[in-house]
Amino acid sequence: MIKPRPSHERGRADHGWLRSYHTFSFADYFDAQNMGFRKLRVINEDFVEPGKGFGTHPHRDMEIITYVLEGSVEHKDSMGNGSVILPGEVQRMSAGTGVTHSEFNPSDKESLHLLQIWILPEKAGLNPGYEQRAFKKEEKLNQLRLVASDHPTNGAVKIYQDVNLYVSILEEGKRVEYRPEKGRHAWLQVAGGSVEANGTLLGAPGDGAAVSDEKLLTIIAKKPAEILLFDLA
Repeated sequence: MIKPRPSHERGRADHGWLRSYHTFSFADYFDAQNMGFRKLRVINEDFVEPGKGFGTHPHRDMEIITYVLEGSVEHKDSMGNGSVILPGEVQRMSAGTGVTHSEFNPSDKESLHLLQIWILPEKAGLNPGYEQRAFKKEEKLNQLRLVASDHPTNGAVKIYQDVNLYVSILEEGKRVEYRPEKGRHAWLQVAGGSVEANGTLLGAPGDGAAVSDEKLLTIIAKKPAEILLFDLA
C-alpha cells in the first residue's frame, strides 16, 4: 500500500526570512491525520533568506538530521561544534538530555534550501552527540546510498533509532529498487524532480508517500530527481 502525501497539502509558515513547508504537524500547523509516520516525526522543507537563520534554541530527546539541497548552513551548538554544512552533506545531532544550537545562512547573496528531519530516539536521556559526513554525487547516482542508520556502514552517520535513511539522485528514466524486510515500512520523500513509485506518481518536489506491505518498491524518475527513502520498523 502506498499512501501519497502531496506537497500542496503540507502545512506552510511564512516568516518573511523563512518559508517552511511541514509534511507532518509542526509548531502552529496541526493535522491530526499527519502527526508523523512510525518513528519519523518531522520533515520540514525550509527556504532561508541570505544572512538570516534560527537563533540559539534548545532541543532534547530527538534525532535531528539536516540535509542541504542548495546553499549552506552555518551551525553552532552547546557541545562546542561549529561547522558549515554544504549540499551533499548529512548532519546528525542527537539532542538527548538537551542541547542548544543555532543555524544561519552565512551567504549574503544565496538563499538556503534544506530539509530538516526529526526522528524519535530509541529512548529518552541519551548523551548528546554530533556527526557530519559528505557524500559524493557519484555515490548516490542511480543507486540508493545509505547515509544514516542505527547500524551504520560505509561512512553513514549513526542515529539512535531503528531507521535506515537512503538518498538517491536519479537521471530521467532511471530506477532504483528496494525490498523492505517483512514487517517494515518506508517513507519516500521527493527532494527534487518527480518519480513514480510502484505506479504511484509523486510528481512534484515535496511530495511524499507512506509505504507499507510492499514486497518490492520500484522508484522510476519521470524527471531528473533526488529522493530520500526511510526504512522504518
